[in-house]
Amino acid sequence: MKLGILFSGGKDSYLSMQMAAENHQISCLLTINSLNQDSWMFHTPAIKWTKLQSESLGIPQIIQKTKGIQDEELEDLSKLINNAKKKYSIQGIVTGALASTYQSTRIQKICNGLGLWCFNPLWQLSQEKLLKKLQDFQITSIITGVAAEPFDESWLGQELDSSTINELLSYSKKYRINPAGEGGEFESLVINAPMFEKKIKILSSKILYSNFSGRLEIEEAKLE
Repeated sequence: MKLGILFSGGKDSYLSMQMAAENHQISCLLTINSLNQDSWMFHTPAIKWTKLQSESLGIPQIIQKTKGIQDEELEDLSKLINNAKKKYSIQGIVTGALASTYQSTRIQKICNGLGLWCFNPLWQLSQEKLLKKLQDFQITSIITGVAAEPFDESWLGQELDSSTINELLSYSKKYRINPAGEGGEFESLVINAPMFEKKIKILSSKILYSNFSGRLEIEEAKLE
């Protein structure tokens, strides 16, 4: 089937795309650019760099801006999906939903209204297995946002490798966090992966951090 992927540039949306691509054609990336950094629905850190990911993947991207107001952002998502249906004749949407019924039910409702299949390859996958798949599939991502104790600013920009994954698993027991960030504890950006033709190199960035919450602001990056 021809599918569009709801694409934030983070580990979950990339992993779901790679899993869907095993049996389906990924026709386009659909990205919501929310002005609300605390959006309930959408990933926001480093979202503008999804353009570089689109270029590296060789998959066209449609970007929809939203103010991030709770009901209006769902209307904007519906517009985005409908636009992709018209432009690329997609038959379904792929999401990176893992356990959030808040997100999955709302996306499913939009897809039902547009006559599209809603495919959630990661749904109910344990977070430990998700982190293992990142390693098995050789997906390289960095942490671009944190929003929970005990994450300090040193986590921003860190790569999700075997060492940091082991630390996250230990944190999950000690601090009862979600080790894959499902509760919003951290956000990520994929900088290299099997479907990429070129990897992303970050040339300059700055850290904005206060009281266990912060973001990595990427100022300049390129493909190499």
